[in-house]
Amino acid sequence: MPEAPLPQGSIHYRDSGEGEPLLFVHGLLVNGRLWEPLAERLSTAHRCIVPDLPLGSHPAPMDPGADLSPPGIARLVVDLIDSLGLERVTLVGNDSGGAISQIVATTSPERVGRLVLTNCDMYRNFPPKLFAYFKPAARIPGAMTMLTQSMRIRPLRRTPIAFGQLTKKRLDDELLDDWMNPGIHDPAIRRDTAEFIRGIDPDQTEEAARRLADFGAPTLFAWAPEDRWFKIEHAERLAASMPDARIVRIPDARTFVSLDQPDRLSEAISSFVAETEPAAIAA
Repeated sequence: MPEAPLPQGSIHYRDSGEGEPLLFVHGLLVNGRLWEPLAERLSTAHRCIVPDLPLGSHPAPMDPGADLSPPGIARLVVDLIDSLGLERVTLVGNDSGGAISQIVATTSPERVGRLVLTNCDMYRNFPPKLFAYFKPAARIPGAMTMLTQSMRIRPLRRTPIAFGQLTKKRLDDELLDDWMNPGIHDPAIRRDTAEFIRGIDPDQTEEAARRLADFGAPTLFAWAPEDRWFKIEHAERLAASMPDARIVRIPDARTFVSLDQPDRLSEAISSFVAETEPAAIAA
């Protein structure tokens, strides 16, 4: 994969297809492979940029002292857009990457021509109750190491407090290995992960939701209603507060919609991009 040298450290990313750029933002403890089936479909007509963000499954640690809080990762996304020479992108977010995308959209709205949110954190559901235990673990010395090392045991990865409730389809062991191995083997990756988790504050997503009421770019909520942890009622509430937002329901899927239903999600995003004009860049 190519690398983008940024002020926070080098970011690996995938870059496929040509046309209007779509930039995909994954969440905690996964990497850009979350988007592989979707990018494969969308890259026939769009440029798909899929970074491995420093959220626990990245291949190389960030520089010591880098701001890896959610607002810091939002700044990193903007720095990546800059490094690629792009003025603006259609930003696509999932899980905690959706929270980061909301922060990007409200702090650097001129860089977001369109916003697509799949099941993700919003309002005070950041993190969701399922993963609330991450917050104390990130503050207790040795706890993150203990949690990460427990993921060497493959069956534990499929329990409800890990990945067990995030998809309807069974996740491949090889993919889970790819997500877990960086943190298992590299203490600096665990350091980066803890920095992000310690920086999570539901006030960040509350503030983003408030500011999205003035966000003028077209926005799509492509949502799996069967998700227990990211409820469609939150998406409906946020969409209703925004000037140009629509909701598409994606059935037979949970949090990782791009893995459960890549065909339906790619169709929803393709139609949305074709039917809307990106927000104008402020003079």
